[in-house]
Amino acid sequence: MSTRESSDREDPVIESIRQLAEPMAAGEKPRENWRIGTEHEKQVYRLADHRAPSYYEPGGIRDLLDELRQFGWTSIEEIGPDGTTNVIALKGADGNVSLEPAGQLELSGAPLETLHQTCNETGRHLEQVKAVGDKLGLGFLGLGMWPDKTRAELPIMPKGRYEIMLRHMPRVGSLGLDMMLRTCTIQVNLDYASEADMVQKFRTSLALQPLATALFANSPFTEGQPNGMLSYRSHIWSDTDPHRTGMLPFVFEDGFGYERYVDYMLDVPMYFVFRDGRYIDASGLSFRDFMAGKLSVLPGELPRMSDWTDHLSTAFPEVRLKSFLEMRGADGGPWSRICALPAFWVGLLYDQGALDAAWNLVKDWDMDGRERLRTEVPRLGLDAPLPSGGTLKDIASQVVDIARSGLASRAKRDAMGQDETGFLTPLAEIAQSGKVPAQRLLDKFHGEWGGDISQVYEERF
Repeated sequence: MSTRESSDREDPVIESIRQLAEPMAAGEKPRENWRIGTEHEKQVYRLADHRAPSYYEPGGIRDLLDELRQFGWTSIEEIGPDGTTNVIALKGADGNVSLEPAGQLELSGAPLETLHQTCNETGRHLEQVKAVGDKLGLGFLGLGMWPDKTRAELPIMPKGRYEIMLRHMPRVGSLGLDMMLRTCTIQVNLDYASEADMVQKFRTSLALQPLATALFANSPFTEGQPNGMLSYRSHIWSDTDPHRTGMLPFVFEDGFGYERYVDYMLDVPMYFVFRDGRYIDASGLSFRDFMAGKLSVLPGELPRMSDWTDHLSTAFPEVRLKSFLEMRGADGGPWSRICALPAFWVGLLYDQGALDAAWNLVKDWDMDGRERLRTEVPRLGLDAPLPSGGTLKDIASQVVDIARSGLASRAKRDAMGQDETGFLTPLAEIAQSGKVPAQRLLDKFHGEWGGDISQVYEERF
């Protein structure tokens, strides 16, 4: 989740709904300026006892952030709920390092031109956190969900927006606290050239997001036992908050564009407003009321563009639009799959021939079928039923091949002359075998681990 550094009181005041589409239109870029922004989270644990460290304890999350500064990162501070000033993120040439609510560590990478650069960035980050982890006695786990921790066993980070969300989540769903405290994901942020290009990419990626969920499914355990799902992280979103999650049927309707997404976001209840270094609780209130100067927590005040930017970050559909498109369907995983996720979506969306081929595969799916696929994929993985008949496994290799053709067409080569297609190798193997990562973990749990969930910590980065 995004980290604010200032209240941006000099931002333009929003006086018209027409202004709300401006950030999306401003994201339009010519193809040569398209970039790749990759985000990935991991669970942090004590090597000695697998406990999740708190923020303030010696060798805990605060010390982890402090030690990372030796690699050129600088601190981002925030006034916590108790009035103290805390380092809650870092910024540097490789983007931002930030904290999820229970101390999950996230790299929000810089916008980069090639997947080679993306994978190098990921490698640098993991080398840095491993070096610091070795010093502090910390390890980092690449899974979609904590495999053994209850909510009560997890710490809470001193970030104002999380305090607000933790209060609000139980009012709107039964699994929102699990989303905040127990899950990890890999995401990629991608550009578009025009509104029409955005629409085609949004529709294609939204329809195929369940395939990404299946290929990256990596959260089969809850509190030490199999949970009946392959991606429990994905299942959690089905009962987090119906106002801000899901498959967005309107994206596939005629006339979809920036303004229709604005309409959707205006109907998403607010979480907060950021003023003077603090988060003001606006949970459940209406941005439309804010536009009219009738927000009860800031009576008479109109929103600024930074408030709208914040609000855009508080919806959690399977694909999210801001000034770029965010792919949100994948569980957290190890280094090779961190690189594979952007490869999958760049291959499909950044080459017009590949994009057209991918859209042709899914354009005739009906909305009921899309919703059914989204509902079934956390449990069934590649065996989930397609709207057109058959299962995801029937198209998985074909879609990976389309992505490969898109990457080959890009012809972005590293110093050794290799193009970007090699980053798809882990996904090609999963698609061919039909066995997703979670199924391999379950095989180990029932086999060589002898039901001992602590063995999963050997799967760390």
